[in-house]
Amino acid sequence: MTTIGEPERATQNRIIALLCRHNTDAPDGLGWRYLGDWQKREGNANIEESLLRPWLTARGYAPDVISKAIAELTRAARMEGAKLYEANIAVYDLLRYGVSVSPGPGEAPVTVRFVDWEDVAANDMGVAEEVAIKGKSAKAYNKRPDLVFYVNGIALSIMELKKSTVGVGEGIRQTLDNQSEKFIRHFFTTNQICFAGNDSEGMRYAGIQTPQPYWLAWKEDSDITQPLDRDVTQMLTPARFLEIIHDFTLFDNGIKKITRPNQYFAVKAAQDRVRERSGGIIWQTQGSGKSLIMVMLARWIRENLPDGRILIITDRKELDNQIKDVFGNTGDKVRRAGSGADLMSALASPEDRIVTSLVHKFGKREEGEIDALIAAVQSASHGGPVGDFYVFIDEAHRTQSGKLARAMRQILPEAMFIGFTGTPLLKSDKSTSLETFGPYIGKPYRFDEAVEDGVVLDLRYEARDIEQRVGSHKKIDDWFDENTKTLTPVAKATLKARWGTLQRVLSSRERLNQIAADIIMDMLKKPRLSAGSGNAMLVAGSIPEACKFFEIFKNSGSAVADKCAIVTSYKRNASELTGEEAGLGETDKQYVYKVYDKLLGDQDEEDYEKEALRKFTKEPAQMKLLIVVSRLLTGFDAPTATYIYIDKQMRDHGLFQAICRVNRLDGEDKPYGYVIDYKDLFRNIEDAVDDYTSEAFDGFEEGDVDGLISDRAEKANEDLLGAREAWFALLDPIEQPKGDDEIYAYFSSPHGMTTDPDADEKARRRQALYKIAGRFARTFGTVAEDPAAAGFNDLEMAGYRNEVERALNIRNAVRLHSGDAVDFKLFEPAMRHLIDTYIKADDSEVVSDLDDISLIDLVASKGAGAADDVAAKVGKKKENVAEAIENNVRKLIIDETPVNPKFYEKMSELLADLVKQRHDEAIAYAEYLERIAELVRQAKQGHAEDYPTGIKTAGQKALFDNLGGDAEAARAVDEALRENTPYGWRDNKMKERLVNRCIKNALPEGIDAELIFEIVKAQHEY
Repeated sequence: MTTIGEPERATQNRIIALLCRHNTDAPDGLGWRYLGDWQKREGNANIEESLLRPWLTARGYAPDVISKAIAELTRAARMEGAKLYEANIAVYDLLRYGVSVSPGPGEAPVTVRFVDWEDVAANDMGVAEEVAIKGKSAKAYNKRPDLVFYVNGIALSIMELKKSTVGVGEGIRQTLDNQSEKFIRHFFTTNQICFAGNDSEGMRYAGIQTPQPYWLAWKEDSDITQPLDRDVTQMLTPARFLEIIHDFTLFDNGIKKITRPNQYFAVKAAQDRVRERSGGIIWQTQGSGKSLIMVMLARWIRENLPDGRILIITDRKELDNQIKDVFGNTGDKVRRAGSGADLMSALASPEDRIVTSLVHKFGKREEGEIDALIAAVQSASHGGPVGDFYVFIDEAHRTQSGKLARAMRQILPEAMFIGFTGTPLLKSDKSTSLETFGPYIGKPYRFDEAVEDGVVLDLRYEARDIEQRVGSHKKIDDWFDENTKTLTPVAKATLKARWGTLQRVLSSRERLNQIAADIIMDMLKKPRLSAGSGNAMLVAGSIPEACKFFEIFKNSGSAVADKCAIVTSYKRNASELTGEEAGLGETDKQYVYKVYDKLLGDQDEEDYEKEALRKFTKEPAQMKLLIVVSRLLTGFDAPTATYIYIDKQMRDHGLFQAICRVNRLDGEDKPYGYVIDYKDLFRNIEDAVDDYTSEAFDGFEEGDVDGLISDRAEKANEDLLGAREAWFALLDPIEQPKGDDEIYAYFSSPHGMTTDPDADEKARRRQALYKIAGRFARTFGTVAEDPAAAGFNDLEMAGYRNEVERALNIRNAVRLHSGDAVDFKLFEPAMRHLIDTYIKADDSEVVSDLDDISLIDLVASKGAGAADDVAAKVGKKKENVAEAIENNVRKLIIDETPVNPKFYEKMSELLADLVKQRHDEAIAYAEYLERIAELVRQAKQGHAEDYPTGIKTAGQKALFDNLGGDAEAARAVDEALRENTPYGWRDNKMKERLVNRCIKNALPEGIDAELIFEIVKAQHEY
């Protein structure tokens, strides 16, 4: 039983009791021995010889052998001249495989094992608390981890605990701090798993030097409801603890990786199948670590089955490279077959325990030649395959069927086949796949579950439409008539049919320009893209279109121009240009060759691509965009990839894998992967509200893609009705007949904010009004794209359209009446530049006018002539026009008051006097408007007309006005500020105090220095 907020000490006591209460043979104990509180114990270390030596002695090793072995382990753990990662690898290897020690001259070496991995109960499993560790040098600080887990006297893990009201992240950061040079980095050389936990969030775990976002949570069914107790019980039983270290820990290219729960249970299930010699399919969604499952399973087979050999088959070069790299990075020797003959040679060589190959190495031949290949293999001089083969087939949905797959089974008839896939199986292939490989191994790990577990990122989908139109049908008809005079009617019909096909399939350069402009704009405004920490992929419909995109970007003059690359399957070959030249213009083949030749020159395609991919994954700011067609859409893992733009018809596996290129974790500034769809690939999902698998994914079972992408039509229906309900609920409290007067009275302050006791409440109502009206308009716009898909007919849409227009008119009128309108003139030049540069569109139908105007500028420039313009926006009544103007002027005065309080106090008095005169009908309406216009002009100027000599700038005038007209005092303060004000003093407490003292020293007695300080702070010149 735990209590929220109980001290950390109470949590620590409970966890120690859970770990150490009983021996391993007791049903309710975890099997750890309590070593004590080591806070005051001298000489605490990560290798406790007083515990290790007796254990080794009990194992039967001679004293000299033990001394040499401990010396070797201590030397590796000392981290002299090595980085923590390198030292940790060295220690891990000694722990896992032991150390070879020579007892004496001429004697056979003895392998000393520091851990008994097979008989868990034979180990001395101990836990100590408050282990005081001295810093390695005098400059380093001492630290005291909460719990240290010793196995035979070697510290294999530490745990930091926090009380339930302190986030587990604090324990993680504390652990990471401890691994820095300033503290006790040397203690972590033996550490295999780091833990941090509290009672509210449970436990997190990771390898050394793992950044906080990548610490993992364990996930396993349990009857224990208390999160921390559950996690400790599941991960820290001695058997599970040692198993994770031995079988589920990898060092991958500079990163220590501990298994995720989905990987652990997939490998465990596969181990059972291997023992049974029963194949199957492992389905782990894209980005959830499928390649590492292969590595961990292959290593287990290699170490537990003496004759076991692993053949890993892929069907894409990128996947083949990735698999080889992952195995190589983790220290496993891999032979990569370079050709069909090389593959057969590798299969016949038992020393090559792990072999990788492209499936095409089995023979990409014409009808009847597969049999010849198999016969040639069987009669080859190097002999047939040798060993007990386990064949891993990556992306099994593509390589499991057909003659190539059958060829593999003929060459390796006794092999066990395990299929791996990161995508669901197609409905049409599912039964065949399961028959070929066997049933699923373990539970499929689907996309939505991986997102929930934080293993991959959720995807955000956006459809963008760039409509292509024929500018002049007549000109096209004239062209056909002119250019087909010599053709027969049949030939003309054939050519016109070809034109129709091209028109539908090919994108115009103008459309490609629009897409490129979109992407360039995104590069400027999307945070990860503009910051250079993330980048994007663009999927083009064909290689010629990819080349066009590439040229557009290269010639754009934008930040993308020299930071994009094109990666396709195209290889330059001059022979392909034969017969292309007709003297009538450039063909697609000629164009593509020209682009590639200009791009590469004498450079090899592979070298160019290799460098482009290196920059994309390692230096995203230097490679912002990859343009692809079919390459890199599978087996390409780049956490930097954040956006994928799709301008290609895709579906099922191809589409699934493509969009998952952007679901990899990459730090806190990448919350989602973004899919931008220019082909409306999910349109039919909108058309069928209840069918998750229409069109784009209709080849999959519904449950297999659930959660991958939301049903926009159904959401649009719900959103519109919800927004409409919120709008009418907002208007409900307004008094009948809910006309202009009642609406303004409810949302605005007819006689000014300063005299209205409900002004604050009305301001909150207006904010709700702006938000809800905008939401109503946006949701209507979404549904209006395709009303039938959302379940609305034309009559309903007409009614909703009128309601939305009414809502927007109310919103705009209240915004103007209350003085909340934005002065868009400030932004107009920049916005005009954006429009001129990036926008080129068809004429569109305006649903409603969303523009605002500045009444301040209107009144100042037109005086009495502004009345009609204002009336058109807020209502015909003079009263409404006057109130709108007054509220806007009052807002101007309030906003500017800090700059010169005394001056704007006078302006406020003048406005109040004018309002009173209008109410008393003591002034004609036209004269009232002219005097208001003059008041606005003065208010915008910010100061009066006449000032003494030497009072010239706005700051000097503000000081003069607020120092009672004392010109000498104003000049003294101004001079003191100009001589003593430090750079960047605003919002810097120390510098603000200096400025305050400067003002006080310059002011005459009895003046409020704080008031003058606030005025000075509002002036830009100081």
